[in-house]
Amino acid sequence: MNQRVAQLIPIGVPDGRVRAVVEAVTPAVDGGRFAVKRIVGDSVVVEADCHADGHDELGCAVLYRHTSDVDWRVAPMQPLGNDRWRASFVADRIGAWRYTISAWVDAFRSWRHDFARRTDEADLRVAARSGAALIAGAAQRARDSGDRQSLERWAHELLQAAAGEIDALRRVALDAARAETAQRWPDLQHAWTHPVEFPLVADRVRAQFSTWYEFFPRSASPEPGRHGTLRDCVAMLPYVARMGFDVVYLPPVHPIGRERRKGRNNALAAEPGDVGSPWAIGAAEGGHKALHPELGTFADFRDFVAAAARHGIEVALDIALQCAPDHPYVTEHPQWFRKRADGSIQYAENPPKKYQDIYPFDFETADWRAMWDELASVIEFWIGHGVRIFRVDNPHTKSFAFWEWAIARVHAQHPDTIFLAEAFTRPKVMHRLAKLGFTQSYTYFTWRNTRHELTEYFTELAHGPGHDYFRPNAWPNTPDILPEVLQVGGRGAFMARVVLAATLSANYGLYGPAYELLEHLPREPGSEEYLHSEKYQLRHWDLARPDSLAGFIAVLNIARRENAALQSNASLRFLPIDNERMIAYAKSTPALDNIVVTVVNLNPHHGESGWVEMDLQALGLPADEPYEMHDVLGDQRYLWNGARNWVSLDPRRSPAHVMVVRRRLRREHDFDYFH
Repeated sequence: MNQRVAQLIPIGVPDGRVRAVVEAVTPAVDGGRFAVKRIVGDSVVVEADCHADGHDELGCAVLYRHTSDVDWRVAPMQPLGNDRWRASFVADRIGAWRYTISAWVDAFRSWRHDFARRTDEADLRVAARSGAALIAGAAQRARDSGDRQSLERWAHELLQAAAGEIDALRRVALDAARAETAQRWPDLQHAWTHPVEFPLVADRVRAQFSTWYEFFPRSASPEPGRHGTLRDCVAMLPYVARMGFDVVYLPPVHPIGRERRKGRNNALAAEPGDVGSPWAIGAAEGGHKALHPELGTFADFRDFVAAAARHGIEVALDIALQCAPDHPYVTEHPQWFRKRADGSIQYAENPPKKYQDIYPFDFETADWRAMWDELASVIEFWIGHGVRIFRVDNPHTKSFAFWEWAIARVHAQHPDTIFLAEAFTRPKVMHRLAKLGFTQSYTYFTWRNTRHELTEYFTELAHGPGHDYFRPNAWPNTPDILPEVLQVGGRGAFMARVVLAATLSANYGLYGPAYELLEHLPREPGSEEYLHSEKYQLRHWDLARPDSLAGFIAVLNIARRENAALQSNASLRFLPIDNERMIAYAKSTPALDNIVVTVVNLNPHHGESGWVEMDLQALGLPADEPYEMHDVLGDQRYLWNGARNWVSLDPRRSPAHVMVVRRRLRREHDFDYFH
């Protein structure tokens, strides 16, 4: 070979006869660096650009497998036009999956396509013999005996037909049923398989649809002034279940540090009897693998988990990777903590906030391997006690590499584990945590109040580039955040915000009983901290108060359970309404057999009215017949006609409609029948 020519042949090309190209595979997160997220049982739709030089026909397929499988399964792709191809497969098991695309120049498809266009008789007879050879080759590749025999007969018949009438030859050559059989056994010797195996995680249903309720176990006592126990928590479960929550989230349940303990309302000096912050973890009694002695024993904890399960509730536990100054880790592993210039350990701070009672871990320690192993073992310890859901405190202040490794380690043994990232931080950091493996994430919903803010943000969450991996969990309040709208908006604001959280997001949560009991006083003007915050003291809650929103929340959560449209974010669409102080949106199932329209008055002080515009065609509703809107919050029914309809909402009664759309089946006299 001429040396100059040899130098022009690309190094590393395995076979120059490979002509197919695969590009622009979707879904893919960062080109396959991170996993796409789906729910077990979902149909995963995969698309790619597949093409080759010239005019030959292509064959394309999605190759997919659960990582526990040895063999790949195959889903043939169909052309969409403009060299775009699509196929789907069902992720039928929880856990990690892989998929990729294979494409090849398909000699049989090309022959059949050209044969159908030929008109010259001599060309047809020659082409028939070529086709018979291709069909015979497919027969040799067929592993199914029935397919093999069918193809052998077809090849023989085609050779015979080549000597007969042209019309008969065409019928034999273009037999559609047998062509499908031949296409099941393509010649793949020159196929190109995309080099990236794209990862996918199939989570259990609660990853997509969950309803969280947070409360402090130490405030669960029915007796004022007494420290609550896990047995008191068991007694609270019927109350939580009646409100329709399926996840109970407990702040840290470990011993609380005594050194530098905070007092009431975050006072630097604790008074005798002050209980401290549960997030200041660790004392002489133990650390992250210990229970606070006043809560009870591990037997009590397991009883609580079992009792919750009997109510259809899972227990979520807080994972806060930080230590009180008297945590055993501080004396046993001082190298795991960052030192100040004077040799003391650096406490946590986010200026101007200071957390003198908390020591953060140093993720740049030379002993990082041992520290990583110990911290991951904390999660595994609580999994051993029946917990499968974890809310992770401030994960954005810990190493990204640690989270990717630790979550993968846990999921390798317990793929049903759910991790919620409490990361109120910069958008790209929140998205990175989701890519690294966090199942759900807190959101900015707490600070989105206007129609424009809510529309823009939730459109991004439902349909933006992060929708393949970022699952929002909307909270109108937390123990750390009492937003201004709840401080000044009164009962109407509390009702409106919980409706927005529960209907805009398939995952949402509340910090209670503060929420249903309308806790709204800040520690000081301009602060989002609660006055008399449970983070620093025991509270006693009167759950039977007549002004409680518990009944309203229960009706709202029943609507979520009974309407599949509210259990996903994929269908969210905002509807025009001619009043800026109102917002309207719809969710629906793919088959449009369940449609829910929500309208909320965003003005907590005064009634508002407006015309809502329904997208009748998109929602599958008739343009010339009435349809029923059943408001499940007030159990009221409205007959709507056409695209524009009037809505009026008074926050003194209810600031929202959550309406199930029911199409009319038939009309007899003056009665309308709906399903």
